[in-house]
Parts: sequence; C-alpha cells; structure tokens
Amino acid sequence: MVDAARARKLADRIQRIVAEMLERRVKDPRLGFVTVTDARLTNDLREATVFYTVFGSDEEKAGTAAALESAKGIIRTEVGRQTGLRHTPSLTFKSDDVQRNAEHIESLLAQARLSDAEVARAAAGATPAGESDPYKTPREYDDEEE
Repeated sequence: MVDAARARKLADRIQRIVAEMLERRVKDPRLGFVTVTDARLTNDLREATVFYTVFGSDEEKAGTAAALESAKGIIRTEVGRQTGLRHTPSLTFKSDDVQRNAEHIESLLAQARLSDAEVARAAAGATPAGESDPYKTPREYDDEEE
C-alpha cells in the first residue's frame, strides 16, 4: 500500500498528462471540447479514474466517450512513460456531472428567490395579528408607589 499523499500526487500528475495528451497528441475528430477535471488513483496504484467534462450535445458527448476509449492505450503508454511506475495503472474515463449539478443548483436557487419574493410581497402590507409589540416589557414603577 502507498500513502494517500503519494497517490494524490500521482493522480494529479496523471491528470496533467492526460489533459496534455488530449490537447496535443490525440487527433480523433470525435473528440470534442474536453476538460479533464480530476483523476483518482487507488491506494495500490493499479487503477486510475479520469473524470472529464464535455461541452456540447449528447451526441458529441457520446462521440467523445468513444474517442477516449479508443485512445486509452496510447494515453496509458504515455502515463507509464512519464510517471516511471513499475506497473502502469489501468485508465477508466468517467464523465463528470459537475455542470449538470451546477445547473440543478442554479434552478433551485432561482426557485428559492421566487418564493422569497412572493413572501416579501405578501408581507409588505400585512399587519400583526395581535398586539403591535408582542414582547412583554418590565413594569415601570413610580417612586411614589414604593
């Protein structure tokens, strides 16, 4: 087993290598606008998962996934050459859902803003149901009563 800090450093190195390979060496026309967002390595350094996002339609995303699968061997060879590991980790490419999650969060925030605006509109002309000051205040004694 390898310590977590070394695995993280190697994962970061693999992320940079894969991003550079996709930018400069892999010339597949199916490869769309790809951004490598993260790489994670198992503690035994045998398997690496590379996360990526693709800007485009569902067809372009599917084409990019196919292009990454077909280029997996060449990318793995370069990862092994540049990292110098005894056993080059196997690569798995996984689409990162960051963009979809961000859009979902934005829609939830928009709904919350609309709900807050409705509450503020309803409260604008409202009056209290009971007394205007519902909090009890301490009695004030006159000096004469004591």
